[in-house]
Amino acid sequence: MLKVNNISFSYNRALTLKNIDFSISKGECLAIAGESGSGKSTLLKLLYGEYDLNRGFIFWGEHQILGPEFNLIPGPDYMKYVSQEFDLMPFTTVENNIGKFLSNEDLEEKQRRIDELVTVVELEEVAKTKVQYLSGGQKQRVALARALAKEPEILLLDEPFSHIDNLKKQSLRRSLFSYLKEQQITCVVATHDKHDIVSFADTMLFLHQGEAIAFDTPKNLYEHPKNSLIASFFDEFNEFKISEVTASEKFGVVIIYPHEIKLVPSSHLKVRVKQSFFNGDHYLIKADFNHRNIYLKHVESLKEGQQLCLEIDKSIIKKRASIFEDSFEYHRSI
Repeated sequence: MLKVNNISFSYNRALTLKNIDFSISKGECLAIAGESGSGKSTLLKLLYGEYDLNRGFIFWGEHQILGPEFNLIPGPDYMKYVSQEFDLMPFTTVENNIGKFLSNEDLEEKQRRIDELVTVVELEEVAKTKVQYLSGGQKQRVALARALAKEPEILLLDEPFSHIDNLKKQSLRRSLFSYLKEQQITCVVATHDKHDIVSFADTMLFLHQGEAIAFDTPKNLYEHPKNSLIASFFDEFNEFKISEVTASEKFGVVIIYPHEIKLVPSSHLKVRVKQSFFNGDHYLIKADFNHRNIYLKHVESLKEGQQLCLEIDKSIIKKRASIFEDSFEYHRSI
């Protein structure tokens, strides 16, 4: 188990991370999400032992992870960290980079291992190409394969697909995370892209201004977004006063995703179409409601100026109505 016990850290006087506390089991995948500057990369570096904690403890099983005050070289042997700087050997081949730290005692086994990882990161066509001739996305995949070469117990990934084009991202994510599950390698991945991890993470930790504001499964966080920051990670969203959607005097605010809004022949919830955005299997409709924008999904483009009557399932409103009692300052007023 990876156990992070009430840790805090600062680069100077102001705390960068404050009282972070969580644990994950062997073989699980944890996603760390949050805005730029929220502390995602710093948390990964603390897990790797690059910095000394101001307060708290980090354990992998019975092993305490300590910083440079105790270790000359950061990072325990059982852990690998892939940062946004790849640190590869540009004048050698993809195969040589992946096999750099593998033993030469059994060359046949070494080559089998290299071939296996080349397949995992889908680089078969350039396996014998020198790294200097690769694209940024290909280099990122070499770095991932090299980190896996010595079979780490835990893998730390910082924006692992940021340089990879969309043509490769989908299959690469499936291949990589399936391999990690099969090998029971624990993974902690920091990302700003929901597609990187929503389908693969067991749990998600949301950071805001250095503090943990949510820790749960992706499904629960999506279905019960605690605030607008979390909702915005998953999709476009709308904020409604309960009175606006239920015609009651009850106070409160609810988050409603575009696909949860239905068109009906008549209702008190009326909007006027401003713009339609093609989005593959649907159009995202931007509409004016009480002088603010709301968004809904529709199978067809709608005419600008067209009036619509909308309905939101009352069970969705009831499910989310109480969530904002714990809302924090990020939540914007409507």
